[in-house]
Amino acid sequence: MSGHSKWSSIKHKKGATDAKRGKIFTKIIKEITVAARTGGGDPTANPRLRSAILAAKSENMPKDNIERAIKKGTGELEGVNYEESTYEGYGPGGAAVLVESLSDNKNRTVADIRHIFNKGGGNLGESGCVAWMFHKKGYININKNSVNEENLMEVAINAGAEDVREEDDSFEVITAIKDFDAVKSAIEKKSIPYGVAEITMLPQSTTNLEGTQAEQMLRLMDALEDCDDVQKVYTNADIPEELIG
Repeated sequence: MSGHSKWSSIKHKKGATDAKRGKIFTKIIKEITVAARTGGGDPTANPRLRSAILAAKSENMPKDNIERAIKKGTGELEGVNYEESTYEGYGPGGAAVLVESLSDNKNRTVADIRHIFNKGGGNLGESGCVAWMFHKKGYININKNSVNEENLMEVAINAGAEDVREEDDSFEVITAIKDFDAVKSAIEKKSIPYGVAEITMLPQSTTNLEGTQAEQMLRLMDALEDCDDVQKVYTNADIPEELIG
């Protein structure tokens, strides 16, 4: 994979298993609840909530589940009080790892995450040790077979995208956070299908991993994502395409 690839596009290629759908629903419900608590229950005025609802719909989450999560966030229904935390560390080969969590027990969460890092050949680091390597951006990944590059460039750049990058088998559209919705809408209006569309943390440089270290890194990322308190995981690891399947 090229240096600009990121964990969400790797996951998309690997495919989500049905066994993990329950965990995906749980994580999205947490995000909807916290988004509504911090920014209000109106998605038109709350970009974070709007993004979370779109993620829920993309996973075919029932409307009742979405509405219940919003009401828990706004206080209309009783719910758990989740705290947001970010953890930073290093994986095999020194690759940077950034972990975002929502938890009702931070002591349990940090202990679980430290254990996963240690077991996976990495280590949990101090706050600030790798966050500087990432920038928060809008990200849209589109299969090359779905669109002509010139057409995509015209649509994306005119809508406010910062960059359109070429991958081995896809294009990556990069936006500022404030322009993400507009660029995504412009792509949708042209009926251009995409695989991943989200606000994410993009690495500014990458660490190349091969062989055993690359395999260990994939296992570490899977283990972190499997943790109930973890919402999102980012890495600057550059992993060979043949290991993804």
